[in-house]
Amino acid sequence: MNAIWTIVSFLSGACMFSYWLGRLARTNLRTVGDGNPGARNLWASRGYRFGLAGVALDFAKGYLPVWLYLAGGGETTSVWFVPVALAPIVGHAFSPFLGFRGGKAIAVTFGVWSAASFAASLVYAVVLAVMLLAGRALNKGQPVSSAADGAQVVGGLLLLIIFLAVRGDPAPVLGLGFGNLALLAYTHRRELRRAFAGAGRAP
Repeated sequence: MNAIWTIVSFLSGACMFSYWLGRLARTNLRTVGDGNPGARNLWASRGYRFGLAGVALDFAKGYLPVWLYLAGGGETTSVWFVPVALAPIVGHAFSPFLGFRGGKAIAVTFGVWSAASFAASLVYAVVLAVMLLAGRALNKGQPVSSAADGAQVVGGLLLLIIFLAVRGDPAPVLGLGFGNLALLAYTHRRELRRAFAGAGRAP
């Protein structure tokens, strides 16, 4: 049964709602901005109505399978929690519906964590907000670069894992955190390379 939950969670995450909404609006998100087929590019290309719909659907496809798994008797202390909870993020990042080239998995990450631990999701949101405000302050009010944005997403999740470890969360929850961290580092690999390259050139 746990294997079935993992498959269902993967297929849920693999549904590329933002990309499909873009196609419905006659926009190929692969040709917008950085080519990410996610809600951010949908918002940028088709406006806030489509963007909000994309965010909600991408969030829901991470939230619902994990919530249903836990509501049906699954536990965050079980080793099976890790693959079930990671599966929607993996599905989004490597969607078979897009030739296994998916999106960056930010909204679906929030969906998964909101189902697993609302407090963890809230902490991650606050950490990202603080990092964003600090970045803009250092940048004299100007928007941060995509490289800095990617570094904040990955760095914020690392800080969340530290918070969870200090709080004493069970090992499977930490396993979800590290797996999620690896996936976000992969989906933001270009931004991280630019961020590290920029840091290396700094005086």
